[in-house]
Amino acid sequence: MRAFIGGISVTLLLLFSCNKSNNEKKGDSVSVLSQVTTNCLVDFDFLVEKVRTNYPGYNDKITDKNHSQLADLEKEIRLKITNHPDSCFYYMNEYTAFFKDGHLGVTHIRSDAKGKDRQPKIMDVSSYGKNLYINVDSLQHVTENISGIEGVWRGYKREFLVTKDGKKYVGVVVNQQEWKRGQVLYEFEPVNDTVFNVIYHSLIKDEKTRETEASLHLNRRILEIHHDRTFVRKTDHPIFDEAFRSTYEPAYPNTITSVFMAMALDDNTFFLRIPSFSHNRGNELVTKHWDKIMSRPNLIIDIRNNGGGSDNFYRELAKIIYTKPYEVTGLEYYATEDNIRYFEESITKGETQKEWIGWRQALIEAMKKEKGNFVAYPNKAGTNTIIRESTIYPMPRNVGIIINERNASSAEQFLLAAKESDKVTIFGNTNTAGVLDYSNVIGIPFTSNNYLLRCPTTRSKRVPENPFDNIGVAPDIIIPFPATKHLNDKLDNWIYFVKNYLEALDEEKKQ
Repeated sequence: MRAFIGGISVTLLLLFSCNKSNNEKKGDSVSVLSQVTTNCLVDFDFLVEKVRTNYPGYNDKITDKNHSQLADLEKEIRLKITNHPDSCFYYMNEYTAFFKDGHLGVTHIRSDAKGKDRQPKIMDVSSYGKNLYINVDSLQHVTENISGIEGVWRGYKREFLVTKDGKKYVGVVVNQQEWKRGQVLYEFEPVNDTVFNVIYHSLIKDEKTRETEASLHLNRRILEIHHDRTFVRKTDHPIFDEAFRSTYEPAYPNTITSVFMAMALDDNTFFLRIPSFSHNRGNELVTKHWDKIMSRPNLIIDIRNNGGGSDNFYRELAKIIYTKPYEVTGLEYYATEDNIRYFEESITKGETQKEWIGWRQALIEAMKKEKGNFVAYPNKAGTNTIIRESTIYPMPRNVGIIINERNASSAEQFLLAAKESDKVTIFGNTNTAGVLDYSNVIGIPFTSNNYLLRCPTTRSKRVPENPFDNIGVAPDIIIPFPATKHLNDKLDNWIYFVKNYLEALDEEKKQ
């Protein structure tokens, strides 16, 4: 009996001990979840306050009619955060979406950028863990007639070889910008004979790998990284390889990516693709091909998917299309504590170019005197500006600009200038994004240092009488063909439609 009782006692003790242990684990989980919820609510409250005090469109867009809707949305999001705190980032962007401004939103602060002035560490060996050095010519010779993924693959500004490393297939760099020969870029895991799971490896320390799929096509001579790039199995005929690759229509297209291009289509038409104004590449292409552009009557400028950048990076295009003086609408800066702090730090950190320091200091002083109000653009008093170029070029006589719904910000500012030209016709099948009334975006880091609020600092003088946001620029001519899903370095039927249109237009002008 004692042993039995003792056995029960031991069992009860074990059950009590196990239950205590499980309860402690549950308690730890509840505690962690509670902390995540609390942190997210703190971040959300930070967001609401910063948008209210810093967004220059707040008082224009939040009226007596919709104020209660915004208040209801805030309550709804707080409840969602309480129930699903792991979706914090999504809910914060749901909040900023209420303002219908593509310049306003929340982004993650990358883990390798959280430290003060910390730069990403670039490794000599990718996240695969080792480099591999293979004789490219030998591998190409051995694999040129095989049907598997092994071999040498050539694409736009990228060449790599696929070989076995133990039981794994890996993509080893032969030639690619910012990578060195021998570094492992891809890892391929076969699903079947033609489909592979893919791991993208990185050279940035502590950056996570990315995953996607790839597949072989056209007798296994084309390798397609789904929704990214396509590659052709390398032969001894590079011109044939490029024609083959660039003609292939992807089965899994990337609908966003496009690349800079400059080429003469024939003796009458030059073609430029400028997918971004975020750097000087567009200006450089125009300068490099200036004589070829100026010797032809027709110019096509394809800016599809160009989401903007800086007005400085389309100045060479603006010179070409100019035919007469035109007016640019002025803007005003919103004088807030965060904006003032941002401009002050841009000077102290050496991020402001020397020629702009005096102007920025004048702006800061004006903002300090008018906190909570709008400050006229220094030295221009916020007035409209008349643009006058020194030269009107006789050629090209006709300029066709191709647009789509992804054009925004500085790309739209370029289009407003282009519409003032007698040379220009705008082509597309939809309006641009309409993101221009509130601009000149800065980043405001959250106190948690997990997120960054991207917030405009200026308001256009168009507002409120002639708003542009959510309206955009409309095409002059509607292209009667479906939009191309995959651009990259391809010439599609939209380009040839515009080419034919400009040639017919030029003939008509000659009569």
